[in-house]
Amino acid sequence: MPSALILLAEGAEEIETVVVADILVRGKVNVTIASLTRADSVKCSRNVVIKPDVSLSEVDSSNFDILILPGGLKGAENLSKCNAVGELLKKFEQQNKYIACICAAPTVLATHKIATGNKVTSYPSFEKQLTESGYVYSEDLVVVDNKLITSRGPGTSFEFALTILEKLIDKQCRNSVQQQLLLK
Repeated sequence: MPSALILLAEGAEEIETVVVADILVRGKVNVTIASLTRADSVKCSRNVVIKPDVSLSEVDSSNFDILILPGGLKGAENLSKCNAVGELLKKFEQQNKYIACICAAPTVLATHKIATGNKVTSYPSFEKQLTESGYVYSEDLVVVDNKLITSRGPGTSFEFALTILEKLIDKQCRNSVQQQLLLK
């Protein structure tokens, strides 16, 4: 059974966190949500509070097949400021494991110099920052380049999560979950 680690920082986008976790669980992926701090709850961008499973300091990253970073401007800023996140991203990149970022979170890649030169997408206002950081920018809803998966924003969360599911398991699993959710 594949496993996913979702990093949850204060100010993260709720939709991008919960939709991704929900869809992956429906596809039989083992999901762990880790907070950057030892907090037992994290206040997200719209003041929704999410209870993480563990703190990042308690995580053994070797147990995960994919690292997922939700967006949200403040959430992405907090992920960018965290040295442990940078180290974890580098470890996943070196081990050729999947990394997935949505909305503002691709800027975290730029901060920590991960997958530079890859094709990415993000929330539109980050296009200039990403191109100036050496990424090839696309306006596609979801972009897959090698082991990097990126997406545009809250409204693309379903497509983002389904793409992750397809890459971790297969297209049949993706189609099954998509059908259960009544998504076209």
